[in-house]
Amino acid sequence: MTDQRSQAEIVRQSLKKRYRKEKRFRFYGIAAIAVALMSLVILFTDIIGKGYTGFIKTTITLEVPLDGEAMYLDDPTDKDQVSMADFQAPVLAALQQYFPEVTERADQRELSRLVGSYASNQVRDLLEGNPQLLGTTQTMEFLVHDTVSVYVKHADNPAYSIRLTEQQQAWVDELVGKGVVETSFNDVFFSRGDSREPSNAGILGAIIGSVLTMVVTLVIAFPVGVAAAVYLEEFAPQNKFTDFIEVNINNLAAVPSIIFGLLGLAVFIGLFGMPRSVPVVGGLVLALMTLPTIIISSRAAIKSVPPSIREAAEGIGASKMQVVLHHVVPLAMPGMMTGSIIGMAQALGETAPLLLIGMVAFIVEVPDGFFSSATVLPVQIYLWASSAEQGFVELASAGIMILLTFMITMNALAIWLRKRLERRW
Repeated sequence: MTDQRSQAEIVRQSLKKRYRKEKRFRFYGIAAIAVALMSLVILFTDIIGKGYTGFIKTTITLEVPLDGEAMYLDDPTDKDQVSMADFQAPVLAALQQYFPEVTERADQRELSRLVGSYASNQVRDLLEGNPQLLGTTQTMEFLVHDTVSVYVKHADNPAYSIRLTEQQQAWVDELVGKGVVETSFNDVFFSRGDSREPSNAGILGAIIGSVLTMVVTLVIAFPVGVAAAVYLEEFAPQNKFTDFIEVNINNLAAVPSIIFGLLGLAVFIGLFGMPRSVPVVGGLVLALMTLPTIIISSRAAIKSVPPSIREAAEGIGASKMQVVLHHVVPLAMPGMMTGSIIGMAQALGETAPLLLIGMVAFIVEVPDGFFSSATVLPVQIYLWASSAEQGFVELASAGIMILLTFMITMNALAIWLRKRLERRW
C-alpha cells in the first residue's frame, strides 16, 4: 500500500509539473500574440496618424480679374503672347483684394507665395480654352503652397516645422477665418501623377503602373508556374535531374529579391536591350521572382488530390493527359489560385528588384501602356519618404495605407477562395 501511495504521489506531482509547464507555454503563446498585436496597433496608429491628412487638400478660392493689360496679353489665341504673358499677376491681384495694404514688392512676393506655383498654369489654361473670358472676373479655386497646407493642417503639431513667416501666418489665419482657405477631400491625390510639389502630387500614376506590372507578372508567371508544377508532379521521371530541378526551385524561393533585379538588368535590359522603367520589364522580373512560389503551391495543391480520382478516371479509359487536364488540375485549381494570389501580393510589395531596372524614375504622366515609362506603389512611397519636403511625409504614409489595402484585399481574396472552393476528402 505504501508503495502504491508513493507511486500515486509521484504521478500527481508529475502531472502538476506538466500542467504548470502547459500553463507557462500557453502564457508565452498569449504573450507573443499580444506583443504582435500591440506592434501592429502601434504601426497602424503611426501610419494612419501621419497619413490621414494626405487625403485632405487645402485650397484657396479667389475672384481673379483676368486683366489683359496686367498680364501683357491682348490675344489668348496668340501662342507668342501666351508664352510671354504674366499669368501670376491676376492671382496676386486677387489676393490683394483681401490685403490692399500690401504694396511693397517684397511683401507682394511673400503674399503670392501663399498660392501654389500651378495657379498661373490654371489661369493660362482657362484663357487658352476660353479666350472670350479675357477682361472678365472669374471665381477660381487653387491649391495653396505646400508650406501653407502644412500650416493649416499641422499648426498645432510640434513634429512639423512651420516655414511661414509671422506675417504670412497672419494672412493665412485671416483667409481661413473668412472661408477663403478651406480643406476638403484630396481628389488630386487620386487623379494625378507625381509632382515636385506635395500639394500637386498624386498616386494615380503609381497605381496604374502597379496594375500594368501585375498584369504582365500574372500572364507570365501563372501559366508557366502551373505547367511546371503539373509536369514535375505528374509526368517528370524520378531521377537525379528532376531532383536537381526541385532543389533549385526550393532554393530560388529563398533568394533575395534584389538578385532577380540584377538578373533582369543583365538579361532583359543589357542583353535584349529592352527599355528601362516600363511595366513589361518590371513584370518579367517579378514573374521570375514569383514563379517558385507558384510552382511550390501548385505542386502542393496537386498532391492534395486523392489518388482515387486518378484511378477512377484511368479505370474508365482516360489517358494520362485527360486525367490531369480534366480531373486533377480542376480539383487542384483552388489551391493553385490561392498560392498565385499570395505570390502576386508579395510581388506587389517589392521594391528592390524594380529599383535596379530603372522604375525609380520621376514619372509625372500617368502611363497609358505596357511600354510607357512608369513606376509602382512601393517605389513611389520610397521616393516620397526620401524627399525633404514635409508634405511628402503624409503622402508617403497615405501611399502605405493604399498599398496595405491592396495587399490585405489580395490576401483576403486568397483566404476566401480557399474556403469557398476547397474540397475535403
